[in-house]
Amino acid sequence: MSGKHLIVLNVNGEEHELLVEPRWTLLDVLRHQVELTGTHVGCEHGVCGACTILLDEEPARACLMFAVQAEGYAIRTVESLGTPAEPSDLQQEFSARHGLQCGFCTPGFLMLAEGFLAQQPAPSREEIREAVSANLCRCTGYQTIVDAIEATARRRADRPDPEPEAVR
Repeated sequence: MSGKHLIVLNVNGEEHELLVEPRWTLLDVLRHQVELTGTHVGCEHGVCGACTILLDEEPARACLMFAVQAEGYAIRTVESLGTPAEPSDLQQEFSARHGLQCGFCTPGFLMLAEGFLAQQPAPSREEIREAVSANLCRCTGYQTIVDAIEATARRRADRPDPEPEAVR
């Protein structure tokens, strides 16, 4: 079974008519045909989370899905969150709280957090830790990522930050 298929993908609110091979992953199509390179190629086994996107507002691994399977879903990539001039509240908190270092895993964490906060708008720190355990980071140690997600949840709920603890 060879040949290309014409599909329509809804990515970040825009329709893209694409001719794809059935074996191409959604990750490859997003990066090479839609030309949105914020979704990163990591392990290509669904383990690291660098390719996390939102599929109908649910976190999903773009490396584990064929592009032809994504037709009919609303796909959101990290590019949907904000712009360099106007970053989203989540991106602002990641920056302010140093929730990134090398930045390779950051798009996946941002999309994971965006989906998580939509489902769980007032999470506990333990719930945030559990959610971020789905993605891998070799640089930050996760604490600042948890801090950024917690701050975003508080900000969205218009709750003030608690007094900083000496050790969390």
